[in-house]
Amino acid sequence: QVQLVESGGGLVQAGGSLRLSCAASGRTLNRYAMGWFRQAPGKEREFVAGIVWSSVVTEYADSVKGRFTISRDAAKNTMYLQMNSLKFEDTAVYYCAANTIGIRTTPGQYAFWGQGTQVTVSS
Repeated sequence: QVQLVESGGGLVQAGGSLRLSCAASGRTLNRYAMGWFRQAPGKEREFVAGIVWSSVVTEYADSVKGRFTISRDAAKNTMYLQMNSLKFEDTAVYYCAANTIGIRTTPGQYAFWGQGTQVTVSS
């Protein structure tokens, strides 16, 4: 089992920045891929970014490319999402997730989830 806890959400003006963290416990993550997803009210949960823990290979949704950066600190067992140039449409609950099959863009292919952290971007 992997336990995931997100933090770092909040209220920010459009154009601003936030950094989300996802602290993992319970297992070493060398065999895992991890992802950030988000869910806005009335919308389906969508893929934002993913990272393979061991190789640091990354993947991004088109909507966030060039603005968001996913990274991880192996010593801290923590994954990050640096979000710059935030837009109103980035408003959502952000979740981190983990699996053992590689970066996937479908939520159903992740076995472990955090509780989510709210990001609100004011226009």
